[in-house]
Amino acid sequence: MGDLSPYCSSMVNTGRRAIVAGAAIVSLVGAGGCGRGQGEVAPANNAAEYAQDLQSKVTLDATMAHLQELQNIADANGGTRVAGSPGYDASVEYVAKTLRDKGFDVDTPEFTMGIFSVDRESLSVNGKPFEAHAIEYSGAGPAKGATGRFVVVGGDGHLGCAEKDYGELEVAGAVVMVDRGDCDLADKALAATERGAVALVVANDVEEEEFSGGMDDSDAIKIPVLSVSKAEGDRLRPETGTATVVADVKVEQITTRNVIAQTKTGSADDVVMVGAHLDSVKAGPGINDNGSGVATVLETALQMGPSPQVANAVRFGFWGGEEQGLFGSYDYVGSLDLEALKDIALYLNFDMMGSPNACYFTSDANQSLPPDFELDFDVLIPEGAAGIERSLVETIESAGKTPQDMPFDGRSDYDGFASAGIPAGNFDTGSDTVKTPEQVALWGGTADQQCDPNYHTANDTIANINRDALALSGGVIARVIGLYAQEEGGRNGVPARDDRTRHPLPDEE
Repeated sequence: MGDLSPYCSSMVNTGRRAIVAGAAIVSLVGAGGCGRGQGEVAPANNAAEYAQDLQSKVTLDATMAHLQELQNIADANGGTRVAGSPGYDASVEYVAKTLRDKGFDVDTPEFTMGIFSVDRESLSVNGKPFEAHAIEYSGAGPAKGATGRFVVVGGDGHLGCAEKDYGELEVAGAVVMVDRGDCDLADKALAATERGAVALVVANDVEEEEFSGGMDDSDAIKIPVLSVSKAEGDRLRPETGTATVVADVKVEQITTRNVIAQTKTGSADDVVMVGAHLDSVKAGPGINDNGSGVATVLETALQMGPSPQVANAVRFGFWGGEEQGLFGSYDYVGSLDLEALKDIALYLNFDMMGSPNACYFTSDANQSLPPDFELDFDVLIPEGAAGIERSLVETIESAGKTPQDMPFDGRSDYDGFASAGIPAGNFDTGSDTVKTPEQVALWGGTADQQCDPNYHTANDTIANINRDALALSGGVIARVIGLYAQEEGGRNGVPARDDRTRHPLPDEE
């Protein structure tokens, strides 16, 4: 891991490696306390006035200019900025240099992660080939392929998310096909494995040029898992007989980097941390996912400058390896000991801010969604996170949109922070969620189409950025950062440092 000296290195655990018009009047009162000598604490300005001024300085043109740079990087490097690639390395250098040129002290700490690659992949039933592709972090199969009876599971809402979805079907030793939807792909793979299947085929439930789903290295999938298109899935449904799945895949460990920068002013034990993942998927340049989050956060940092007149220090994180399993953010959080974790008052995450068929979602920290009794994991929502969601909602509403809840399920880089007890908030404009007619009435756009039809594909380019959504999002981001940079107490605030509960993440062997 790189040198974290600008950010309280004595607390690092060495055992681990103008966009939107108008103002949201967010109920935040009481400035953060004094730091322990790590950074000059500027007199607190009126939070709403400071936030509105910062918002006015973050322009769409400047944000789009950053996106163009990221697009140029992808174009020069095989159309991708996936972690571990030259395109990702160039993205790190662009963000780090841009911040350094403004006067920030910048760190690019290293971390290791597993990169998935495919040598051979195929699917046949009774010798007849079907186009299929190994899903990212699929298990590997035997050299000659995994062979077994072909069994289709579907209908009546049985999507293979749990063992019970298989009912009385005999799938031990079989190649099983299920439909996509209702749960994570890893859950489908685990259920099939537990029932004794030798391979899993997932039929897409939407038409896409490339399958947009994936799994994580940490899922430790044991059987081959392939995807087929919606049309190919329809062709496969009537098939019976013997199927063979070939998945010659591997995971190799690589070293890559995050980018970290912090203001030199403001209380260093009441840090407002802001993050966006810098990497793309292998299939495309990742300009909406998540160049858009990077560009808006980066431009906000530049407009704040390294020494703003703020009460609380602001730390910016640009994460690698999010697409493969939140590796960069988890590594960063895991590098911090208890005192360093307590220094972070809150974390704000921004991921996909310019979706073409834009939706407006905040992660459900206030638990206003009905409880999901089918969840097989604990939802960890730290004290203070509900207030962050209220701040985001009020600010989005002031910009003319009414956001809806999405589950606080850890699908992006806020997960590691929340797991460590840091209150977190998350805002995005939608990925593979299909927009309903009711949401069209609320936000405009096209019903029965994904919020981002280009999600995780080669079409996630600057040409497909929704400029109106990006403009709104950029204003929301700047304003919320500005509010918390000045004040962290009150109705939408977070606990004072002495009242913060934190949990250092366990070491990983």
